Amino acid sequence: MALTSSGVTAAVLPAKRVVVRLPVRAPAPHAAARPVRLGLPARVRGAVAFRRRRPRGPSATHITHGPTVTPSLYERTTAPAILRAQGCRAGRVATNGLVVLDFGKLAYGPRRGGYGTLTFANRFASSRSLVWAVRSYARGYSECLPRSSRAHITLALGTSNYHQDVPSTYAAGRRWARMTARVGSYVKLHHFEHVTAAAGDDVEPAWDPSFRRTYDFFRGFGSVRSGYLLYNYGSLDGGVGRIWKLRQAYYVAGGMHAARAVPEIYNRAMAEQWGELARLSVHRYGRPIKIAGLMTQHRRRCRRCGYTAAQAHRALVRELARHPRTRVRHLATSTNIGAPAPVSSAELPRRLRR
Repeated sequence: MALTSSGVTAAVLPAKRVVVRLPVRAPAPHAAARPVRLGLPARVRGAVAFRRRRPRGPSATHITHGPTVTPSLYERTTAPAILRAQGCRAGRVATNGLVVLDFGKLAYGPRRGGYGTLTFANRFASSRSLVWAVRSYARGYSECLPRSSRAHITLALGTSNYHQDVPSTYAAGRRWARMTARVGSYVKLHHFEHVTAAAGDDVEPAWDPSFRRTYDFFRGFGSVRSGYLLYNYGSLDGGVGRIWKLRQAYYVAGGMHAARAVPEIYNRAMAEQWGELARLSVHRYGRPIKIAGLMTQHRRRCRRCGYTAAQAHRALVRELARHPRTRVRHLATSTNIGAPAPVSSAELPRRLRR
């Protein structure tokens, strides 16, 4: 009877079907993005197509406005202990704003790691040592900043367009963007919330009259799409048209998507030149250059060192006020650059003291 019942049940009832549904992967966000064409206002004709991608690092942020002038440095060394002590010194006084660490001009050492810089001590510094130097400054600043402080620095890894002795400035720009991203990843990994990574370039037309090598560096930096900004803390050397044309000066002062201008304002003429560039950019491109702050080189008891930060701020704001599209009430930050003061043994971390 059991065998007969089971046979009848199998013949009458329909067989069950087991369906397994596999998860369908959603397309990548950038895969469906339509290509966008952007015109390049530099020594290039036509347009370049690219696909939008999400930045690899944290999004670039604006410089925090601070009541004091920040110290930027012409670096002579990449020794981590020295840079960490410099950062600690800045942290103790709650430095707030843009800080540029200028490691000199681009250089190439095929037997010493490839791309790097020639520091102000006339010594080659590899890309690896530069990254660790900036990381050490960030660590020193974060460790010595008072816990209750709301200060925040934008820490820029700086170089210049002075006699760029490298095989390819385009490759150097791409490497500089990746170096900046490595500093940013380190800051994020160690939760240094009071530090934002950035890059910097002391751009001066007289050092590259053809504009070609400077353009390639900025183009290479922008091609990485890292999400970090490149601050141009340079000059215009006589103004628009004297050496560089409008489209060239505009490109390195905001025409390239990651570029921001921190003009050198050492005297009235420099303020007038940058104000003119901002106005001409509005007329030609429909928007002014992207000015994030200003840079001075003032020192006490030095008549040739130019404006103080307050004088430079007044002069530049006055020039920008000459057009309604360029007018600003105040600039986000002011930084004064110079050689770093000697570091004492007391400022070094305890484990590194002799």
